[in-house]
Amino acid sequence: MFLNMNQIAIKRKALTRDLAQKAKILALAGDEARIRILCTLFEYKNVCVGDIANTLGMSLAAVSHHLQLLSESELVVTKREGKNICYSLNKQPLMKYIRQFICHRS
Repeated sequence: MFLNMNQIAIKRKALTRDLAQKAKILALAGDEARIRILCTLFEYKNVCVGDIANTLGMSLAAVSHHLQLLSESELVVTKREGKNICYSLNKQPLMKYIRQFICHRS
């Protein structure tokens, strides 16, 4: 079976979009502070900003900044609990592999 040029263009566009999304996720997860934040979320599941800051010894502003970037890329989701904003990991197929790669201790 031969694909026509239109089918090839559609498949290439979909593949490019998928690769671009994966590259963006990996770039975001490639920052040391964000790796620490992601590993904390993998371990504790649902964590408020202040607790992440205390656990990692980071400022609230720095943690909030990194969480905003992770949220914009849909790696994490937010939930308001009273006055606190808590974060958890978004359920994406790629997250399992990110966890194995960045949180595994040798």
